[in-house]
Order: sequence, then structure tokens, then C-alpha cells
Amino acid sequence: MKNPWEEISLADYENHMKLDSVMQLQTMNEMMKVQFNTYHISSVMVLGIAGGNGLEHIPKGKLEKVYGVDVNSDYLKEVTLRYPDLDGLLECLCINLINETDKLPKTDMVIANLLIEYIGYECFQKAIQQANPKYVSCIIQINIEDNWISDSPYLHVFDKLEQVHYQIEEHTLEKTMLEIDYHAIKTLEHMLPNGKKLVQIDFEL
Repeated sequence: MKNPWEEISLADYENHMKLDSVMQLQTMNEMMKVQFNTYHISSVMVLGIAGGNGLEHIPKGKLEKVYGVDVNSDYLKEVTLRYPDLDGLLECLCINLINETDKLPKTDMVIANLLIEYIGYECFQKAIQQANPKYVSCIIQINIEDNWISDSPYLHVFDKLEQVHYQIEEHTLEKTMLEIDYHAIKTLEHMLPNGKKLVQIDFEL
């Protein structure tokens, strides 16, 4: 079965995410500035990189390698076009995390923002064990109401995501990560205009 993310255009996804009523693109961009600049690392992997939101915050001269991973090859082509200044530093990898975690390279840190919701806890465990980072920084979405996708003109673009969506809970994620020896070291919360909130949880091995 084809992954639904392979059929969603980047324009539709980003236009939905940056609506004033959603504000996830802008909020995550600010949060990623912190993610990229908190820990002493030389390599980082962004799982579910989409269009590369936040890559402008990569500290120049600090990192030796940045991996961008996504299941949608069109997204990765756009990332390369948007960030020519990262040529030689950024390597984009088209990998389906559901069944290709063994293709992930090793890295000092993994960033996974709004990604675990689409692969589930167990698959995320496998990805982290394969990459074997010292630090993991995740952003998950907590829904105050039942609807996990905000109402917008682009709503029906995401209809097929129901097939692959998992509701992720903060404490369950912490327990899951502890099973593979990653301890939660920091939690940050950002409220969104539609009553949802983004929760960042950082882990250390």
C-alpha cells in the first residue's frame, strides 16, 4: 500500500499548516531553532523533513552532517532547491520508516516533529535504535478536542491519513523511550490558536 504522505502535495500541506487558525508551521519553525542549537552535536537527522521548515536555523560551522529523511521524494527535491547553501552538509534520504528503518544512518541527534503520529511507537523505537543518537527531540500534537486535523480549506487533502494515524500521548512516549534506555530530560509546551498544543520532549541516551 502506498503511503498517503506520498500523495499529498507540499503546497497543500504547508498552506494548511501556516493558516492563522493553525499556526503549526510558524510555531514549529521557532521550536526547531531551539532544537538545532541546544546540544553539542556534530550530526543531526530530521525525520519527516517535508519541505525543510526550520533548516535555516542550522548553526553554520557547528555541524558536519545533516540528514533529511522523508517518504515523499518530491518533498526532498524541494528541500534541496530551497536550501542550496546547505549543499555538502545536507543529505536527503527517501526512506519509508514503516519498513526501511535499516537504511537509516547513525547520527548524534534525531529530530522528529509531528512524525511519530504517522509511524507509531514501535516503529519509532526501531528508527531510534538504528540511528543510535545520543539525543532525541520530538514534537507531538496534543488534541484538546477529537479532531486531530484542524478545520481548513485543505482538510480533505488529508483524508487518507486516517489509515496511518496514531494518537500519541506524552507519558506513553516517555515510557516507550525508556524501554530503549532514553530518558526524558526536557519538556516544552506551545499552545496553538485552535486549542491544540505542541509538546516538545527531549530524550538522552
